[in-house]
Amino acid sequence: MARRDPLRPHLRRDPLAGGEGDGVANPAPAGAADGKEFDAALGHGFANPDLLREALTHRSAIDRQRGRNIDLRHGNERLEFLGDRVLSLAVADLLISRFPDESEGELARRHAALVRAETLADVARVIGLGAHLSLADSEEATGGREKPAILADACEAVIGALYRDGGLEVARRFVERYWAPRIEHHPQPPRDPKTALQEWAQGRGLPLPSYREVGREGPPHAPQFVMEVTVRGRPAARGTGRTKRVAERAAATAMLESLS
Repeated sequence: MARRDPLRPHLRRDPLAGGEGDGVANPAPAGAADGKEFDAALGHGFANPDLLREALTHRSAIDRQRGRNIDLRHGNERLEFLGDRVLSLAVADLLISRFPDESEGELARRHAALVRAETLADVARVIGLGAHLSLADSEEATGGREKPAILADACEAVIGALYRDGGLEVARRFVERYWAPRIEHHPQPPRDPKTALQEWAQGRGLPLPSYREVGREGPPHAPQFVMEVTVRGRPAARGTGRTKRVAERAAATAMLESLS
């Protein structure tokens, strides 16, 4: 595991730079942020650039990376797994410090909103992550650089790479930089969206919202569930998540947004 002093000056380089004929899929399009700007957005220059390359390699592009001296047979999925845990810890620590008087339930609702895929995809867009992804041509052709699920997974992978390269403090600083403003934007803990939607329906004399699974995305070992919620007289809404419960909350949130 590569470790470096978090106070060491940043190394500036193009995170996807490689030699001629190296088979790197889909370099960033013209006008995208260059390597220095991306390093600045991450707040860290990688001592081991291969970690960042791994974090930015979607599973669809694995074949395009063969022949390198790094193991990319899993794409960025292993770093995504790690980043999910690092993000969860860092956000929990931020919440404990910021809201010393809130109950566990209130903190849990804040935490769930902050680590959901939609928030990760938003952060990915802010830092221009999509422009630096390595994708297969087929994924590129279908707008892979803008797909929320791909952006969210890659954002978690980048957090995992920051942790592996610079340690917890480097990863924590990244999370604080992009998640603290979201914490401050919501002074009150969010309501559970499923409960809020149920109360909205009951207040209008309607039957309770109904949820059903309408699809699954991603690899079998890490599926993304797609759940649909319906309320009588309203268009259905869908949400995606790593579990059915998370996907149901996302669907309820989408429905509530359509009602506002």
